Amino acid sequence: MAGHIQDRWYRTSTAPDGSTTREKTERHGNGSRYRARYVGPDGTERSKAFPDRQKRLAEQWLAQIEADMSRGQYIDPAASKTTFRQYADRWIAAQTSNVASRATTETQLRLHAFPYLGSRPLASFQPSHIRAWVRQLQDAGLASSYQRSIFATVSAVLTAAVDDMLMPRNPCRSSSVTAPKPGGGRVVPWTADQTFAVRKALPPRYRAMVDLGAGCGLRQGEVFGLPVDAIGFLTGWLHVGLQIKVVKGRAFFAPPKGEKERDVPLPEQVGQALAQHMQHYPPVNVTLPWLKPDGPPLTRSLVFTGPRGNHVYRSNFNISPWKPALAEAGLIARPEGGAPLPSAREHGMHALRHFYASVLLDAGENIKALSNYLGHTDPGFTLRVYTHLMPSSESRTRSAVNSLYERASGSDDGPETAQAA
Repeated sequence: MAGHIQDRWYRTSTAPDGSTTREKTERHGNGSRYRARYVGPDGTERSKAFPDRQKRLAEQWLAQIEADMSRGQYIDPAASKTTFRQYADRWIAAQTSNVASRATTETQLRLHAFPYLGSRPLASFQPSHIRAWVRQLQDAGLASSYQRSIFATVSAVLTAAVDDMLMPRNPCRSSSVTAPKPGGGRVVPWTADQTFAVRKALPPRYRAMVDLGAGCGLRQGEVFGLPVDAIGFLTGWLHVGLQIKVVKGRAFFAPPKGEKERDVPLPEQVGQALAQHMQHYPPVNVTLPWLKPDGPPLTRSLVFTGPRGNHVYRSNFNISPWKPALAEAGLIARPEGGAPLPSAREHGMHALRHFYASVLLDAGENIKALSNYLGHTDPGFTLRVYTHLMPSSESRTRSAVNSLYERASGSDDGPETAQAA
């Protein structure tokens, strides 16, 4: 057995002749009679009290502790009382991901996990608690992709708690728990008319942004952080190695998403648009922290700046001029009575990347090249997002079968023969 059981109501005394007698202690009849004790893997003694007539239960408890230790499934009873929030806060602080990712994770947990799961001790988690919480996420009306991201974050925290031997298993991985399902909606890219209508509706100093998004597939932060020396007017290539990120309202320079720098073809028309833009709005040296809001200063000559000569502020740009341009192009409705323009998540600047992908696929570009140009880590992700935009697959199928039938129609074994049979 892993430890021993002390009877606190009786003690054994040894006489000079070696005989033993059993005597009552001063605790006799008061409190729990038995105390089961053992030494944990960390060398710390643990104990649990049991009342009179329950020595058998104390023995079973010690036997279970011994079995858990031998299987490597021992859970420290004291540590398992740690709440989900207490452990998650420590988990976030220990993450080595970039500051923006940590901020996103912290926000997800603070807004959508801590209010429901934060005060629950880790050892008390059951699959039913996760099922109820997932239902609350659904009832909150969050986007399915955001629900899946929150669920994945909570599951990662609980997996780490299992690894730290604070709970026996991750309830998020129980067979009775269904993770939020991915959204069923497909990407519907803008038409060329819609894309150029938005460009026309933007103030002149921002119009070339549309060319970069729709003609080179850059993300919004990559457009805002594009330095002059990244543009290869002579080589026909554009280097994407910098973006502007914002964490808690503070902007800083950072590598592209996933730290995946890339080179993308620079179409001649896009290069001309950028050259004309820089003639009218000369690049400006902008200094921002590097990698995190309190990082060392970095100065780059940016292609796009605001009217005051600083970098473009994402939140201000999205509200105005981007939304008014969407309304002018007919992509969102302009409310009556001067009310604010509605949110249009599907019509953010990311829509320009979807347009770029649709143009390349329609031209016959392969998925691997498109994935590289978009800065995706996995071409399989690119395929899953844009496979329905791949052109002519059904046309090729019809043409192949029609050609087969046309060749066979002149023979005795053609489709007419098959139909007659």
